Order: sequence, then C-alpha cells, then structure tokens
Amino acid sequence: MSSFLSAWQHLPEKLDPVIIQIGDFRLQYYGLMYILAFLTTYLLVSYRLKHEKRFQIPIEHVQGLMTYMIAGLIIGARLGYVVFYNFDYYLNHPLEIFLPFTFENGIHFTGIAGMSYHGGLICTIAGAWYYIRKYKLDFRNTADLIIPAIPAGYTFGRIGNFINGELWGRTTKVAWGMYFPDAPGNHLRHPSQLYEAFFEGLVLFAILWTIRKRKQEPGMMLPYYLIGYGTIRFLIEFFREPDTQLGFVFLFFSMGQILCFAMAITGILLIIKWKIFPGKIQS
Repeated sequence: MSSFLSAWQHLPEKLDPVIIQIGDFRLQYYGLMYILAFLTTYLLVSYRLKHEKRFQIPIEHVQGLMTYMIAGLIIGARLGYVVFYNFDYYLNHPLEIFLPFTFENGIHFTGIAGMSYHGGLICTIAGAWYYIRKYKLDFRNTADLIIPAIPAGYTFGRIGNFINGELWGRTTKVAWGMYFPDAPGNHLRHPSQLYEAFFEGLVLFAILWTIRKRKQEPGMMLPYYLIGYGTIRFLIEFFREPDTQLGFVFLFFSMGQILCFAMAITGILLIIKWKIFPGKIQS
C-alpha cells in the first residue's frame, strides 16, 4: 500500500507533457486534449440531433456553429487571461499576447501560455450568438442542444492541465496529495486539476445530461450551466493555489472565485428573466 501511495504522490514528476519536440517547437498533450474535448462535444450533439426530435437543426449548422464557438473560445481564453490575470505584464509586452515567442534576451519560442476559462466562455457565447443571429436560428433552442454536452469536454482539458503539471492545488497533508515538480517548495498539494476534471466535467455533465429531458422553458440549460459550473468551480478554488501574480484579490477569494460568483449570479438573473418572459415550453 505504501509503495502505491508513494507512486501516486510522485506521479506528476514522471509525466512528460511533450509528445514531440523539434528544436524549440513542442507538441504537447494539452493541445491533444483540446481536440478530444471538441470531438466529444460534437459527437454528443450529433447524437442528440439523431435521437431527440425537438431539435430540427441541420448538422451543417452544428459544424458551423462549433467553428465559431471554437474560434471564440481560443481568442477569448487568451484575452481573458491577459485582462483578468496578467494585465500589467502584457501591457508592457503586447506582442506576446498572440505571438508564441518571448522577446527578452533574444527571440525564443514559448507557445501560447496562459488561458482563462471565463474569457473563453464570454467569447464562446458571443461567437455562438453571432452565428445564430446570422443564420436566423433560435438562440434558446440551440443553447438547449449544445450546452449539456459541453462539460464532458472539460474532463479532457483538466487532464491536460494535470499532465502539464500546472494549476496545482494548495499544500495539504491528505494522503492523496501529490508533488508537482514546478510548484514552489517540496510539499504535497491537492491535485485540484483532477478535482475539476471530475466535478466540472463528469459530475456537471451527468447533471445536465439528466435534466435535459425535463419539460421546461426554452434556453434553461444555459442558466443551469452557469450556476452549476460557477458553484462547483467556486468551491474547488478553495483547494487550488491562486495565481502567483495575483494571490487573493478580495479577502480570501481568488480571481477565479470572483468570476465564478459573477457567473452564477448571471445564471440566476437569466432564470428570473426567462421565468417572467417564458418561451414555448419544450417537452
């Protein structure tokens, strides 16, 4: 038992996040996890189109919509990190916002380091809204189709964070803690990436996938998602190490918790609004 526990605790030290490296260029598992996340979401949405008759959206529109959403996600996640988490640095290094190089002491390939979930969410919704408006689709109905599938993809993203050895948890004495080689000090830490993969991914997916069949006002999956993710992430942030450059931004709350609180409140306000102005009930 002790040998298994030791292997578990030192697992992050044995993981190599790089699949292939040629010179300064590196292909990492994190990028592969993004592809798996998008593919999983697409397959689940395609399944719903085939088996749930209330959605009359051509598969071509799903492909186009997801293209806009992916573009919004990537752009928004990067800009969100710049604005929410490291504004002062990128104010002085603007070329590094979208160029995968650092220009200090010469030019060095670094990849795009730093993505924000909340920035990605904002621009994903914006990209979806633009596509839906452009092709005159129904926003609420389309949201009900897409959103229950999305958390399944988070599982892959958080596993990618774990393999990268990033976004580690706070120090702990629990037996399932782990040693992360890039974390300061030689301390056991919560594997918060795995907590997030399980709760933000699998658990939230199971909840939304289950309640998607309930008779309810159109569009309700969006506020359910906002409240569900916001609440789960808010709680898990108590086990996650705050970003070094920020620390706690308000009392003992991190930036992630502030954004998640705003996210959950937005979901509650949407429910209130849509209860007052309901659409056609979905069965």
